[in-house]
Amino acid sequence: MFSAAIKTDNVSSAANYIEDVFSTYLYTGTSGSNTITNGIDLSTKGGLVWVKSRSGASSGSNHILQDTVRGANKQLRSNTTGAEGSDAVNWAFNSSGFSMNTSISYLNDSGTNYASWTFREQAKFFDVVTYTGTGSNTTIAHNLGSVPGCIIVKRTDTTADWQVYHRSLANTQYLVLNDTAAAATGATRWNSTTPTSTVFSIGTDTTVNASGGTYVAYLFAHDAGGFGLTGTDNVISCGTFTTDGSGAAGNITLGYESQWVFVKRTDGAGSWFIVDAMRGSSLSSYNYISVNTANAENAQTSTQGIYPTATGFYVGDNLPAPSATYIYISIRRGPMKVPTTGTSVFSPNALTTAPATFNIGFPLDLIVNQARDGGQALWGTRLQGPKQYLDSSSTAAEVTAGTAPWAFDKQNDSYAYYTPISVAWNFRRAPSFFDVVCYTGDGANRTVAHNLTAVPEMMIVKARSGTSDWSVYAASQGASARTKLNLIDAEQTGTFVWNYTAPTSSVFSLGTAAAVNDAGVTFVAYLFATCAGVSKVGSYTGTGALQTVNCGFASGARFVLIKRTDSTGDWYVWDSARGISSGNDPYLLINSIAAEVTGTNYVDTDSTGFKVTAAAPAALNASGGTYIFLAIA
Repeated sequence: MFSAAIKTDNVSSAANYIEDVFSTYLYTGTSGSNTITNGIDLSTKGGLVWVKSRSGASSGSNHILQDTVRGANKQLRSNTTGAEGSDAVNWAFNSSGFSMNTSISYLNDSGTNYASWTFREQAKFFDVVTYTGTGSNTTIAHNLGSVPGCIIVKRTDTTADWQVYHRSLANTQYLVLNDTAAAATGATRWNSTTPTSTVFSIGTDTTVNASGGTYVAYLFAHDAGGFGLTGTDNVISCGTFTTDGSGAAGNITLGYESQWVFVKRTDGAGSWFIVDAMRGSSLSSYNYISVNTANAENAQTSTQGIYPTATGFYVGDNLPAPSATYIYISIRRGPMKVPTTGTSVFSPNALTTAPATFNIGFPLDLIVNQARDGGQALWGTRLQGPKQYLDSSSTAAEVTAGTAPWAFDKQNDSYAYYTPISVAWNFRRAPSFFDVVCYTGDGANRTVAHNLTAVPEMMIVKARSGTSDWSVYAASQGASARTKLNLIDAEQTGTFVWNYTAPTSSVFSLGTAAAVNDAGVTFVAYLFATCAGVSKVGSYTGTGALQTVNCGFASGARFVLIKRTDSTGDWYVWDSARGISSGNDPYLLINSIAAEVTGTNYVDTDSTGFKVTAAAPAALNASGGTYIFLAIA
């Protein structure tokens, strides 16, 4: 008897977004009540939670897979052949995640760090099907709403290997999830039949279809669209790549930035690996977990690992074997929704101890940490890695710290290591608000892809592997001009920085200027746009008198960055953590190591944005002067 009833709630006319159906969530065990709020509705939509301890390699560190179709506390282990287990773990699937109420070493041991991957059932993304075998060739109905790119099957009533179908292999081939073996040939797994958008086929092998045996199948879509406002965006891809003689495959182009990659060699022995952006898949390091073992997470410091790019992911020569073929599953980075509140994507925090920990309420993508008593403004991003930073008061190349200044493998925390008396400005990447792009210069006029999904109105670019000024594009200045974040200089015009071409919602342009496109040099670009009610990139003309800058906010600005462009002037920063009020407001200069200045009243709050006062100097409000700004609600 097959249990794959059509679930009509899986197909909806409402827009679908990756953050509603997939989550990598890192948590620490408590040995007691532990609620994981990842925003995924499992109780009404259904899905799979996959958990792995990040430390230890004992039997208590097995991969644990629990799904809503088989029911809470019904556990499978991807690294063993074992039958389904049933433990009194007091596990619950919730409308915004899952929870535990007891101490189990492989799920909730006190002080142990875990990774969890949650897959919600959703057409054109993921489906869970259970069935009872017949022993005869047959088909199994599913609700994926598209042709599966990968299918993972496990017999649940007794011991059996996990069987894997992947679209990049022949329909007579299979892989074993709990083993390192190369792809094998056997017509009795998939009955030599390619799956369709409504059914998948199984043969007579007992690992997939013993008479009376019970089974679960996890189905993953491939480039099926179904997401975003238009319903055409892909969020999951099942593909293949071949490495060169050094073991690298280079850029894998998907049309979106990847956040999670599942990899297995097919032409020879090799483990199954998971890398993801939450656990530190970056340009300088990555952590991988082996799916077919109970081993602890393996941390690697390398620029040649597997890491996200603006258009997919990059495969270096550190993990794969040379001249080998691999399959993968890739999942798109989120969020895809445009934010509606500033607090969901930006948090300013005043620090009094180091290192300091704040629950900022969102995964951290950029931290700018500046000393308040005099010191550098250090910029670090998840994409660059936890030990990498740049200094906006300097032309210096990226620094690799001996001890990681930032903790990008925490769910909601910003760790500021720099100095006890400082401020941390914390940003999350989100559509129409903020994006980070890393690229390598080629010295020729070109475009670079980004994922802001809106036209950037401010771009800040800095060389990572070489010395250079920080180049700033502002829409109000136009594509022939730039200012320099590390200097007080007025804007420059007639430069070859932006190739005299304004950015678009998908790419930004670079000219031949070495500061942004020197051949062989690596760069980072920070992109900002106006997001209604969240952020405002704009300009104003000085009056010498009190004036209000309307940003369209409802409760005023919590962050304000201002620079004069027609003459010299510093880059001034105010934030609500240090205080923006109708009285005196402390400011920092992000281009300088000068200490914070207090006792001045240059910027005030306004419900719609901010005010520049009559007391402000020429660098902020000279009559007829021109100024650019970034404000965040």
